[in-house]
Amino acid sequence: MELLWTIIQFIIVFSILLLIHEFGHFIMCRVARVPVEEFGIGLPPRIFTIFNWQGTAFTINALPFGAFVRPKGEVDRNVEGGLANASPWKKLSVYFGGPLMNVLLGLGLLVILFFRLGAPDTSKVIILEVAPGSPAATSGLKTGDQIIAINSTPVDKIETMQQLISDNLSIAVQITVQRDGNSINLEATPRLDPPENQGALGVALGNPYNKITIFEAVPRALSMAYEQMRDFVLLPARLIQGSISESDSRVVGIKGIFDMYSAAGVMDAETTGRASQQAPVFRLYFIASISIALGLTNLLPIPALDGGRILLVLPELILRRRIPQKVENFLISFSFMALILLMIFITFQDFINPIKLP
Repeated sequence: MELLWTIIQFIIVFSILLLIHEFGHFIMCRVARVPVEEFGIGLPPRIFTIFNWQGTAFTINALPFGAFVRPKGEVDRNVEGGLANASPWKKLSVYFGGPLMNVLLGLGLLVILFFRLGAPDTSKVIILEVAPGSPAATSGLKTGDQIIAINSTPVDKIETMQQLISDNLSIAVQITVQRDGNSINLEATPRLDPPENQGALGVALGNPYNKITIFEAVPRALSMAYEQMRDFVLLPARLIQGSISESDSRVVGIKGIFDMYSAAGVMDAETTGRASQQAPVFRLYFIASISIALGLTNLLPIPALDGGRILLVLPELILRRRIPQKVENFLISFSFMALILLMIFITFQDFINPIKLP
């Protein structure tokens, strides 16, 4: 039953991301004065029309996944006032509208996330988790303890503690922690050969968070969104250089995205212990990241995607010459079929070789 509810949640969330994308196209069509014949929620066949507004039919469709916008004359240049017959600048604005809306949504979610969590205080180190049976557990260290010093050496960042522990493997160290306002001294012996997925001491470290205003959250969200977009753009070059493994850059399909969504929910539950009563931090971050990734992916130069449509407009914009309509339609149709086959292959890989999740 829990799996079914997670699947329903995922369908709703992913459909909203696609709906937001199509809403971006719709808004830019309105700005460019390109008539929109239909704004569909779900995918055809149509079930019924909710209402009509200024020439646009807002419809509910049979397949409850995604959405679509059907501008007038989308691929027919003979339709007066249609999208294919519009100026190159108008077409560019319409094609950019969907990806831009996804990026803005992701940015907005990141602002909410930082406002909800606050900003990390990197000058303080706290214990997020203690592995059972580890030296940390034996010494009496607990989740929430703030590490003050190791062998009287102040700990002012995570890297400092990691270095101090690394310098004292198999040697007993004095650990000073702050717990409930009190300073406590404990002793532990870091392991030379710890179990897999555990460190020498057997703790997960982090930083406490300080509350910030919504205005302070905005630049942090912008910085995080920029980092994600930069990594996306530089990914091919890093793969060629070998600076990132293929497994870390693997493309995933719907099943892989669902697996990550489920894992984010598990992490929320384990972190809060009361997932239904706390903000879903990991899922919120995941949804923000997926929204930004969806926007960037749609800008790839594949004719079936927005980026490919933009590419097909450039000769008209730069050289004042249009690609023949038959050639353009063929490229779009061919790449669309190739994209469908690629997604089937990627989804198949998600089943036979699932991604490794934390």
